[in-house]
Amino acid sequence: MTWVCSRRVDQARVELQTLIREHHGWVLARLVRQLHDLELAQDALSRAIEAALVQWPEGGVPEAPRAWLVRTARNKAIDEIRRRALWARKSDEVALLEGLEGPTTDEFDDVPIRDDMLRLLFTCCHPALAEDSRVALTLQVVTGLQADEIARAFLVPTATMAQRLVRAKRKIRDAGVPYRVPDTAELGDRIDGVRAVVYLLFNEGYSATQGDAVVRHELCRHAIALGESLLEIFSDDGECAGLLALMLLHESRHGARQDAAGELVLLADQDRGQWDRAQIERGTALVTAALRRGVPGPYALQAAIAAVHANAPQADQTDWVQLAGLYDRLLALVPTPVVALNRAVALAFARGPEVGLREIEALGESLAEYFLFHSARADLLRRCGRVDEAVVAYHRALELCRNLAEQRFLRRRIAELSARA
Repeated sequence: MTWVCSRRVDQARVELQTLIREHHGWVLARLVRQLHDLELAQDALSRAIEAALVQWPEGGVPEAPRAWLVRTARNKAIDEIRRRALWARKSDEVALLEGLEGPTTDEFDDVPIRDDMLRLLFTCCHPALAEDSRVALTLQVVTGLQADEIARAFLVPTATMAQRLVRAKRKIRDAGVPYRVPDTAELGDRIDGVRAVVYLLFNEGYSATQGDAVVRHELCRHAIALGESLLEIFSDDGECAGLLALMLLHESRHGARQDAAGELVLLADQDRGQWDRAQIERGTALVTAALRRGVPGPYALQAAIAAVHANAPQADQTDWVQLAGLYDRLLALVPTPVVALNRAVALAFARGPEVGLREIEALGESLAEYFLFHSARADLLRRCGRVDEAVVAYHRALELCRNLAEQRFLRRRIAELSARA
């Protein structure tokens, strides 16, 4: 009996975790619309999750778990506001409490989520916050990612990211940042931060930083849906079109990125017959239109790079010279070590592994804690015939990698090279 109960608890926890990953932003957006207080909404949702962990294993997961979380969190928030009003008797909190304590139904669950999500996104991306804090906070708020996962996306220590998130929420509270979609005159300055958030969200799904899955499809789907909403609003914006194209082109390959055993399959070895041609065609059309609008921005250039890969009939027919040229243009706009790393890999295919290796070696200090740097360097060392050095580099990549499927791939590479040494 104890074993059965334990299994039910574990099952409920797994279902709850999946729910939060998929719908965290949805639930929180509903709560913030009603409460007008991000921190209060987050705290209330956390307490609702704790209640679910107690109640769901016994009573089962409700038929509408998302609505259950909204209702329960709302009630937790009412309790907290009532406590505050009792002690402080602030007029604004009393008025909010009166509004929340009225008759309730589930009709708010049928209100279109698009406006709620956009209000939440623009609140977290308010210019009162530093740009890196905007992206980090929105990733946490919309997706429920933890500080350590966001830290890996930013290549910073977890403690640094945790402090950044606390400061961002305090800034929203102290500055009285409004929960609304900005006016037309403000949108131009605000949309860059929102695009960055959406793409980092997609990246966390497309290349999961930890766990056993190469891809977390729910995050990719969430990011693509947000990208669709942004393009609907900003239909003439080439970068919004480029962002959506980039995500569609990458996601088109998801069915071929793991084999039947769940092992990682490199781009060059993927079965291109499994790629989603409809997504490739739409992504290619979007980026083509974006490039015709004028000087392309970073997302349009990255989408153009993805389109070259997606439209190559076979890996050995990839136009690496064109890719190297596109990376040159991208690096001029976004002079970051990660872009330089990708450019070096393209140069290695276009002009030889020795050329790419020289470029990569120059990035060692800035990317010392980035496992893909060591993995890419190891691959070029392998192609240059420097097997012993390649093994050492693969071992360093393995030490830094948190994803189990990628760890297994790295171990296979090490075993293959060690057998040849």
